[in-house]
Amino acid sequence: MSGKTVKIRANGSGEFDCYVIAPKSDTPVPAIVLASAIHGVDPDIKEIADEFAAKGFIAAAPDLFWRSIPGPLDRDDERAAKRSQPRLEKIKAGEQDLKDTLAYLRTMPQFNGKAVVMGFCYGGPYSILGPKRLGFAAGISCHGTQLQDYVQELDGLLEPVCIIWGDRDHVAPAPVLDLFRPLPERMENVEVHIFPGIQHGFMMHNAREAFDQKTRNFSTSRANAILEGLRKAQVGMRQAS
Repeated sequence: MSGKTVKIRANGSGEFDCYVIAPKSDTPVPAIVLASAIHGVDPDIKEIADEFAAKGFIAAAPDLFWRSIPGPLDRDDERAAKRSQPRLEKIKAGEQDLKDTLAYLRTMPQFNGKAVVMGFCYGGPYSILGPKRLGFAAGISCHGTQLQDYVQELDGLLEPVCIIWGDRDHVAPAPVLDLFRPLPERMENVEVHIFPGIQHGFMMHNAREAFDQKTRNFSTSRANAILEGLRKAQVGMRQAS
């Protein structure tokens, strides 16, 4: 099993790269779409995609920056910070890319029609926007940024959303964490996990000292649990029909 980069036709015009890896399976399986940080679809993102595929799920990682500075960038590349500005405008444009990625997945015979979006840093808001209005069945955010601008999107949302931060995340200061902490008390579908001593970028080996294996393991275990739920629900629907 090995991943490949495919071209996905964008709605309107143009096309963008998307890293896709699918397990061999006799029955259709759910998918996870990875919304990357500003560094793009780099080795860290591909490694995470490969891990989900090894668990029996389709994984896809679209290039959300194809309109400006395409491709992966090194962490020391100054263009990385520039490619995401103006941020809210760029995130809005990326909504269509996630829709187009989901449309591509629907052409794959291995796909059971249910997908989770998992966002990292810049991609964090898609954990809310994906299930809110882009057709995704659930969302997961790992050290997501700018989520305070999308908290109102959780109103009326019934699909599962899991948000994970460290309390030493320099781009998610205490007021942002305090805004999200109480949400699970009134929203059964929302999880918020805040780990003490953990920094921004805990999922990524290339984040160096911020990387934390224990928090990464927890995050992937929550994603796997949600995906397994989508797999079992699909099996149950087939058995009932």
